[in-house]
Amino acid sequence: MTALLTIIIVLFVAIALWQMVKIFDLAQVGTTNSQVADDHDNKINGYLMMGFLIFIYLITILSFWYLGDLPLLSNAASEHDVEVDNLMIISMVVIFIVQILTQFVLHFFAYKYRGEKGKKALFYADNTTLEFIWTVIPVIVLAGLIIYGLFTWNDIMNIDEDEDPMVIELYAQQFNWKARYSGADKVLGKANVRLIDIDRANILGVDEEDPNAKDDVIVTELHLPVGEPVVFKMRSQDVLHSAYMPHFRAQMNCVPGMVTQFSFTPTITTADMRENPDMVEKVKNINGLRLERKAEIEEAGQELVYEFDYLLLCNKICGKSHYNMQMKIIVETQEEFDAWMKEQKTFPNSLN
Repeated sequence: MTALLTIIIVLFVAIALWQMVKIFDLAQVGTTNSQVADDHDNKINGYLMMGFLIFIYLITILSFWYLGDLPLLSNAASEHDVEVDNLMIISMVVIFIVQILTQFVLHFFAYKYRGEKGKKALFYADNTTLEFIWTVIPVIVLAGLIIYGLFTWNDIMNIDEDEDPMVIELYAQQFNWKARYSGADKVLGKANVRLIDIDRANILGVDEEDPNAKDDVIVTELHLPVGEPVVFKMRSQDVLHSAYMPHFRAQMNCVPGMVTQFSFTPTITTADMRENPDMVEKVKNINGLRLERKAEIEEAGQELVYEFDYLLLCNKICGKSHYNMQMKIIVETQEEFDAWMKEQKTFPNSLN
């Protein structure tokens, strides 16, 4: 019903605008209707171009001032976060400088060289020097960004096996996540979608005969010990998903039929992040907004008070419930993690 009313309103607005245009055309009877712009028209367009330039600058400044909490430097929580954030800052600065200069040249030239009666346009059929300049400068800047980005990526993705990292599988399916810990041997048991057996609760298709699977642990809530390097092995059961952990500056596609991986070391526990002043302020603002929708939230059976948690999200539009595909991540001390792990069932004990 709401959609029908919206369509009707849009239709009525379109009809009203059409009628207004007809009235405006009738009101112009007796005035010149030339389709060729004169000096007056060109002058107005020149002033409008300068006005639009000022508008662009104001919007840019206001966006940075009010919405410029990028790249979220106050809530990064992994060892490689500084490198990623630096790359983001450098990219933003370069884009900002280029945008300021190019937009000024574009709009100022449109004003300065606007059409005037008797003025002849001066143009170059070609200018090797100019073409060299505007080709070489972008090449140098982009090459620098790409090389810096590749070094940053290699630093993140090169896993130091000497650190004996924890190995965890992230299993994506429409529309939820499962995590599988490799256990004490830090080797995941073999798995294949053809081995999925719902009747036996083997939901990830883990090979029951593989000895490395005997100490695997499958959970729906991800716990990570702070300061411990973790290697994530990622699989997808159905379509393309993307494992996205924004606070850890981590993202990797989960591709059906293959295993991808990403690694990082969490550096801030969930409890400590909840006490971060910036996070406290954000949570306060969120709860203020939720309080305004108290009746709606309670009717939906949801908790009214929001509390910060790290999240694993899907960053690919994977279907109708994509927005709801998430899993809570808890970063805690080694002692807390060990205590939680002792409460979990190993893979053989989780089967029916």
